[in-house]
Amino acid sequence: MQHQHAAAALESLGNETRLAIFRTLVRAGTSGLPVGGLKEKLGIPGSTLSHHLSQLVSAGLVSQAREGRVLRCQAEFSAMNELLGYLADECCADEDCGC
Repeated sequence: MQHQHAAAALESLGNETRLAIFRTLVRAGTSGLPVGGLKEKLGIPGSTLSHHLSQLVSAGLVSQAREGRVLRCQAEFSAMNELLGYLADECCADEDCGC
């Protein structure tokens, strides 16, 4: 993962609402949630939710798939794991602490 991509993902998660959306989708697992389900769970107005989802999609942390009239959102677990790995890759690299 490049610094630029990690910075974009972290910036996206740096907003309280987007972080709540992402955590809710992570909790939902691989089946994800329809936009209406997210709206209901989080109590976020539709226009606000749409704005924040677009930011998460742009950062590659969330994907969306149309199922008839339903738009289903899913956390991108591979992107999440890549970001976590990027953050931990050099843990204690300059110090022998046994991490």
